[in-house]
Amino acid sequence: MDLTTDVVIVGTGVSGAYAALQLPVDVNIIMLTKLDLESSDSFLAQGGICVMRDENDYDSFFEDTMRAGHYENRKESVDIMIRSSRDVISDLIDYGVEFAQKDGQLLYTKEGAHTKPRILFHADITGKEITSKLLAQVKQRNNIHIMEYTTMTDIIVSHDTCMGIQIQTQTQTGEIGKIYAKQTILATGGIGGCYPHSTNFPHLTGDAIEIAKKHGIRLEHLDYVQFHPTTLFSKKEGRRFLISESVRGEGAVLYDKNGNRFVDELLPRDVVTKAIQKQMAQDGTEHVWLSLEHIEKDHILSHFPNIYAHCLEEGYDITKEWIPVVPAQHYFMGGIWVDKDSHTSMNHLYAVGETSCNGVHGANRLASNSLLESMVFAKRAAQKIALAVVKERKAV
Repeated sequence: MDLTTDVVIVGTGVSGAYAALQLPVDVNIIMLTKLDLESSDSFLAQGGICVMRDENDYDSFFEDTMRAGHYENRKESVDIMIRSSRDVISDLIDYGVEFAQKDGQLLYTKEGAHTKPRILFHADITGKEITSKLLAQVKQRNNIHIMEYTTMTDIIVSHDTCMGIQIQTQTQTGEIGKIYAKQTILATGGIGGCYPHSTNFPHLTGDAIEIAKKHGIRLEHLDYVQFHPTTLFSKKEGRRFLISESVRGEGAVLYDKNGNRFVDELLPRDVVTKAIQKQMAQDGTEHVWLSLEHIEKDHILSHFPNIYAHCLEEGYDITKEWIPVVPAQHYFMGGIWVDKDSHTSMNHLYAVGETSCNGVHGANRLASNSLLESMVFAKRAAQKIALAVVKERKAV
């Protein structure tokens, strides 16, 4: 089963889908995903997506991102992300994404480590809203072919140039083959499947990272792994349910076993995580408590309906009682090194989204920067590839 295309995109989350939509409609594209289209972490993002509200917001947005990342961020990438944010939001609205509004104006919420509200949202399922609308647009493009239940097993390399990928289908026969492509984009997501407790889907096991190691492709900061402070405590096997950062941004507080607050809930994620772990060790407990008592019931039901419903299924009514929470692996800040246009150290090979490392997040990602960063640099990859296609066609 050998195929040939202009561009192959491995992954169908926001970065892969957005990259596909930014490529010219006369460029043939094959997209593949390891399971079904909805089994990507992009669908799980709850809180929202950051955006620079206006020019007066630039400095504080930049500083918030740098401070959260312990000033190990690549400044050029942070600048690109912030200055590109309004264009990304305009694109999403054009694609039909519905962000919360009041009286015709976009609503902004605030999350941990942000000095001001700059996060757009759709209830508490922002990732699902954005990703589903992007994929709906992808399905309308005649130049894009989607392959589900197909795994990338390797890349095809000749003279330090990526010529496409090797694949295996998730069928009974496990069909293998090759997809030859002029340009390849890796958008395979994170590494949560390598951890016993993670908010990620278990099939996200850093496949592109392992393949990059094999071929000597430059990697960066593989030890930069973020743990989200608040996931719903459970002794069940499987993925942990995330309690969004925006819950604390709207006023939820953390208590120890004696009902005492022990940390500023709006500090960066790594700081809050360490404080929770320290408190659990002191108390000899498996979790701490999160209380939404300072948030009005109507606001909880309107802003966090998915969290409310899931917790209720687990036996907790967040409008009336505290819920047990514990940190879990959440996000990977390291990955395949890329430049400002998402190009890797190998010719004709790009990486976008969580599998890439463009330096935006530094050592710790600022809340709700993930969706934005993924799309900003996916767009840049698409623009770079589009220029290469035009140049190649002119040469012919």
